[in-house]
This record gives sequence, structure tokens and C-alpha cells, in this order.
Amino acid sequence: MTNISLEITGESHHHEPPTHWKTYFTFSTDHKVIGIQYLVTSFIFFLVGGIFAMILRGELITPESDLIDRTVYNGMFTMHGTVMLFLWTFPSLVGLANYLVPIMIGARDMAFPRLNAVAFWMVPVVGILLMSSFFVPGGPAQAGWWAYPPVSLQNPTGHLINGQVLWLLAVAISGVSSIMGAVNFVTTIVKMRAPGMGFFRMPLFVWAVFSAQIIQLFGLPALTAGAVMLLFDLTVGTAFFDPSKGGNPVMFQHYFWFYSHPAVYVIILPIFGIFSEIFPVYSRKPLFGYKVVAISSILIAAVSAIVWVHHMYVSGTPGWMRLLFMVTTMFVSVPTGIKVFAWVATIWGGKIKLTTPMMFALGGLIMFVFAGITGIMLSSVPVDVHVNNTYFVVGHFHYVLYGTVTMGMYAAIYHWFPKMTGRMFNEGWGQIHFWLAFIGTNLNFLPMHPLGLQGMLRRVASYAPEYTFWNVLASLGAFLLGMSTLPFIFNILISWLQGEKAPDNPWRAIGLEWLISSPPPVENFEEIPIVISAPYGYGKSEPLTANLENHATLIEAE
Repeated sequence: MTNISLEITGESHHHEPPTHWKTYFTFSTDHKVIGIQYLVTSFIFFLVGGIFAMILRGELITPESDLIDRTVYNGMFTMHGTVMLFLWTFPSLVGLANYLVPIMIGARDMAFPRLNAVAFWMVPVVGILLMSSFFVPGGPAQAGWWAYPPVSLQNPTGHLINGQVLWLLAVAISGVSSIMGAVNFVTTIVKMRAPGMGFFRMPLFVWAVFSAQIIQLFGLPALTAGAVMLLFDLTVGTAFFDPSKGGNPVMFQHYFWFYSHPAVYVIILPIFGIFSEIFPVYSRKPLFGYKVVAISSILIAAVSAIVWVHHMYVSGTPGWMRLLFMVTTMFVSVPTGIKVFAWVATIWGGKIKLTTPMMFALGGLIMFVFAGITGIMLSSVPVDVHVNNTYFVVGHFHYVLYGTVTMGMYAAIYHWFPKMTGRMFNEGWGQIHFWLAFIGTNLNFLPMHPLGLQGMLRRVASYAPEYTFWNVLASLGAFLLGMSTLPFIFNILISWLQGEKAPDNPWRAIGLEWLISSPPPVENFEEIPIVISAPYGYGKSEPLTANLENHATLIEAE
């Protein structure tokens, strides 16, 4: 096999990657700088949301409400969910996609670089608005991260500017930022792929991002409009959702869940893409069923538009509608099951290397399978009605959002850390981080399932003494989970500053991002690559491109 080798890093300063920390505090239009800005900013808010969670679990370690005031508990409860969703999961995944998608498709940047930068700088504004709500009369919003009226329409302080108003402003701004990002991603993927890269030569992470951003374009305007309408009810006296003035509060639930359940797939699809990138690398095998896995992402995006009412089984939903949405919700398990089967088939019989990224990906997959089982249970009307508004739902939800999404994000950060920083992380600290996070996650969220089945309601600061045992376990798991971030922070900071210098392709992976220097030059490629084969060619002899040197096309011999 003969490839034409191309020198990737040029002599021109224009092509050198950013080396000064001040670069990340500027209005940069480089998609890689913006990607890291997203990742670092969202992780800071992840720590804030985690502190809120540890305080909440500190309250719940005893049956009595004896740690914080109930009003403070409600505010922290609302802010924990809001911060973790709107300032951690969405921005972190957008940041990873920002960094990787242009390189993976052979582009020099995103389609609209300035729009990309504006979308990012709206995220700190959202964070400032939410955090400032602690300092206004009445404190932060207390109606939960879903802000159902009529509870969210209450304003006991009488002030025009209150926590709920700031919350709605933040959510609306976050929605606008995400819509801008979705337009940018879809345009970039459709219009800026390298020559020869048809849709079925795209990496599956790109397929996943593409599918997720289509959901954003379709569903997010509903939530943004609902937030603005609720804001008008609170501030200018409209009555869209106020039942005392003839409004319909259930209509807000439709606006909210029409987007907010598909939002779960917006979050989980990029994680599926991460799994599809990582498993072949550390199994040294081609991904099983590449085309079917790619199509399954589009199927998930399509079905996600017709599942939202399963959140409203007990909101006066008629029987025929319950049945319809029970069937559509269960159908989502088909394309997701295809992905799980493909990942297991990829791993099976491979030369598996249990490095930190692989461990986090495997841990995320295990917990996703468990979350999928409880998700099928919740899609069934009789089960959902029984456990509605209990900790069973909370446990399921957190197995998805922490057990799968956050574990998947850790896998991605470790896997692409050498590419982003030019440094290798410490494998030993990475393994310690994994085991603390894996044990902490299960210890925290598994007890919530028996609690819910026994009838313990969520969103409460006190509970009956018979629920104490499982709550103590959950709280101990939460504290362990909080502590698990410390070796991660230590590892990433020390490695980024003085870690061993990384080669361009430390994992002997296949993909355009591994054919350029670590970290990549500003414009990614001095010559746009010409793609001549599908990805994941482990064990195959054909090169990936015709004009860039291709690494690791053969499976390792050992």
C-alpha cells in the first residue's frame, strides 16, 4: 500500500495552533477554540450543579428536613436540574461536536464561524442570569426545571424581577443559542464535507450530531416559544397558561415536552456517536453494521417527534392517546437496540485494550442498557401511572444523563485529549477516576428504583422513616460521585500543563482527525483531503484518503 505523505504543520504562524491561555478568553472564530471554550465553561457549571446535588443529598440523608430551609431546597433542586441540562449536557456536547465535526469531515472550519462564536458567548450569559437569581428577592426559581404553571406563575415577592423571570430569560436565550448552533452544524455537515466523503463515508459521530441537530431545529422553537409565553404571563399580564384567567396550563406541558423529551435524544445521540468511534479503536475491529447504525440515528430522530405525551399520562390524557404514545415510545427501543447490538458485536472477539476511554465507554454502555430496560417499563401506561412522580423516574433519568451521557463525555475527553492538547493524560489517575465514578453512579442512582417502587415521591425534602436505608445509600453514592471529579480535574490540569507530549495518533486510530498534528493547526488541513474509503477500516488494507498519509490501516499484530 502506497500513500502520498503530506506535511501537515506549516512554517507559517497563521497555521500554528493556539498556545496561550488568553486565546480562550477572546471572541475567537476558530471552531477548535470555541469547542474548548464550551467544554471548559460547561464543566465549571457541571461542578456547580454537582455541589447543589450534594447539598440536596445531604438533606435527604435523614428523614427530617434539618439541613437547609425548604424554600432553599426547592430553589437548589430547580437550579440543579437547570444547570445540569442547559449548562452542562447541551453545551459540553456542542463543544465536543464543535471541535471534532469540521475535522472529521475534512473542513477548515464551521460554515458560519462568527455565528458559532456568538452562540457560545450566549452560554455564559445564561449562566450569569441563573446564578444572579440567588441574589434577587425570593431567591431562584422554585418550580422545578420544567417550570409547570400554575406553580411557576406564583410571585409571592411582588417584584417584577424575580428568580422565575430570570430563569425564563435564561432558558429563552439558551434556546436561541442552540437554534443558531443547529443551523451551523446542519449546514456544515451538508455543504462542507471533503471530496469523496458521501454520507455513508461520514464517521458515525458526525451522523449522530447531524441527527441530533435536526431534532433541535424541529423541536426547540416550541420550548423557546413556551418559555417566552410563560414570561409574558408573569410580566405583562397575558393569560396563555394561567387557569385563573382562562389559560390552559396543560398546553405548556405540551410545548415543554414536545421538545424536552426529544432533547434526551439530542443529548444521547452524540454519546452513541462517541461509543461508535471508541469501540472499534480499542477493539481493533471494524464497526459492525456501519450503514445500519448510521440509519438508526436518523430513525431515532424521526421517532423522537412522536413520543412526548408519555410524560403526560396522568395529565388528563385520553386513553387512545396513551395507547398511541406507549407504542411509539416502545418503538424507540428498536433503533437503539440496533446500536447496542452493533457495539457488542464490534467488541466481541476483538483485541480489547481496557484503557481509560474504553473503560468509560463500556461503563456508559452497561448503564445505558439498564436505563433502557427501566425506560421500556416507564413507557408502559400501567407501570408509569404506578410510579409517576416517584424516585423510580429520577433513578431512570439519572442513569441516562449521568450513567450514560456523563460517562460517555468522560470517555470522549480522555480519547481526544491528546489531539486537543498535544499531551498525554496519566492512565493510572484515569482508572481511579473511572472506578470512583462507576461505583458512585450505581450507589447513588440504583437505590432510587426500589424507593420509587415503594412509593417515595420525588421533589421532597423530608420523607417517611421507612425510606431511610435506601436514601442513606443514595446520599453516600452522591458524595462519592462528587469526590470522583477530583482525580479527573487533577489529571487533566497537570497533564495539560506538563504531561508527556502526544504523538499525532497515539491510539493508532482511523479518521481524518488523527491524520493531522496534535493539537491541530488553525485551518486543520493545508490541503483538503480526498476521501476514498469508508471509516473504521481496522484490519483492511485500503487507505482512508488519497492525498494524506493514512495511519493504522492494519490491525495490530500483538
